[in-house]
Amino acid sequence: MADLDLVRKLAVAEHGLATIAVARADGTVHASIVNAGLLDDPVSGRTSIGFVARGGTRKLELFRERGNATVVFRRGWEWAAVQGPVRLIGPDDPDAAFDPAGLPELLRTVFRAATGTHDDWAEYDRVMAAERRCCVFVEAAKLTGNARG
Repeated sequence: MADLDLVRKLAVAEHGLATIAVARADGTVHASIVNAGLLDDPVSGRTSIGFVARGGTRKLELFRERGNATVVFRRGWEWAAVQGPVRLIGPDDPDAAFDPAGLPELLRTVFRAATGTHDDWAEYDRVMAAERRCCVFVEAAKLTGNARG
């Protein structure tokens, strides 16, 4: 069984690279690589994996349809998976409990949690807005992995 310390260690060791997976209606799995990190959901306060997704992507459509996802971090043969409900906060996914004026700072916070850095935050904000970027939070409801205690 994985724990949050292992998730954090693997996320940092791989510069936030993780595989996300979400089921399609036909039972097959949609997967892609994202930069993700561990942080608290800004609405629920629950520990989650956060990442930023470009607006209009298939993964966002599937998150809306399915409501759950899995995020896997790995380093060598060691891995940890976080599974849980998804919260989307972005221009196409407003959350009544989150002030939309805070979206630029939230996008920065999620990016930094995923080990991201930027030399020009104004440019970052401009690109995020132009691409209708969305913050994705996968609650750490279930943890699995191959950690050896």
